[in-house]
Amino acid sequence: MKVSVIGATGYAGAELLRLLHNHPMVEIVYITSESQTGIGIDETYGHFRKIYSDKLISMQEIEKIAKASDVIFIGLPHGHAMAVGKQLEQYAVKIIDLGADYRFADTAVYEQWYKVKHTHKEAKAVYGLTELNREQIKTAKIVGNAGCYTSASILALAPLVKADLIDCDTIVVDAKSGISGAGRGASLNTHFAEMYDNLKAYNVGGHRHTPEIEQALSQLAAKEIVISFTPHLIPMSRGILSSCYAKLKPAVTAEKVDEAFTAMYGEEFFIRLLGRGAYPATKNTRGSNFCDLGWHIDERVGRVIVLSAIDNLVKGAAGQAIQNFNVMFNLSEKTGLDNAPVYP
Repeated sequence: MKVSVIGATGYAGAELLRLLHNHPMVEIVYITSESQTGIGIDETYGHFRKIYSDKLISMQEIEKIAKASDVIFIGLPHGHAMAVGKQLEQYAVKIIDLGADYRFADTAVYEQWYKVKHTHKEAKAVYGLTELNREQIKTAKIVGNAGCYTSASILALAPLVKADLIDCDTIVVDAKSGISGAGRGASLNTHFAEMYDNLKAYNVGGHRHTPEIEQALSQLAAKEIVISFTPHLIPMSRGILSSCYAKLKPAVTAEKVDEAFTAMYGEEFFIRLLGRGAYPATKNTRGSNFCDLGWHIDERVGRVIVLSAIDNLVKGAAGQAIQNFNVMFNLSEKTGLDNAPVYP
């Protein structure tokens, strides 16, 4: 498959290139950057020396890129992908957007949370969390790749919501992310002196991944779900640990909780069920597309706590995008992604 990457110099774009290098069915055609046009990608990222020497071009050549590509991955900040999608409506090329532009069934929700007018409302995009929407992804022209906090949190809570085991009005998500989740741009809040030996919450009650989690869970429950979500930055480069809390419904046993996870994910390669009483750790998923899940029942307060660990740049971004790509082109989902995590 001929593949192009728009926005190849962000962390997600670079991770996409790293993973695609070992994908046996992929040929990289074009990679773009508006800030580093004409520069070799190996000059921007030294770890690509002797792996990629492609020159970055401008996305102003998008029609040339589309004609030469079977699929375009877009790794741009929100607000940019929908312009590309609209421009390429008449082309056969498929689009996988790693940003937020195509994640919402209701574009009014996107506009409310992202403060940007949606200019491609007519797009029939599919939400790209493979384990939930595999059948729709198979025939999609545009996939809105799931976000990082959202992938960890939705995968943790989905079995409980689907099996109707919890009071959905009591869901609380407390998640910690490595700094790469904030992007590659320079920022006071994320530079070394601010983050070293530090842990802090941010955007409490207002993080943009909140409605994305609510959308997926509401679809599973067939009713509106509203959650409390608090994100944190932790001083490591990559990884997310999401701790998800909810009240169990009366008479729900620990065994029923176990059964719900097995029923939903027992055959899923990229979901590793560590089981009841387990403690997932971000280091065990580093550099991989795995999501590790463990859960605990606090009988004293009647609450279930699900712990979810992913690599935010892989299962939370580039790896998830390639998993969706594999589904869209009828390949094994593991193709190019079945590498072991990097440890230690």
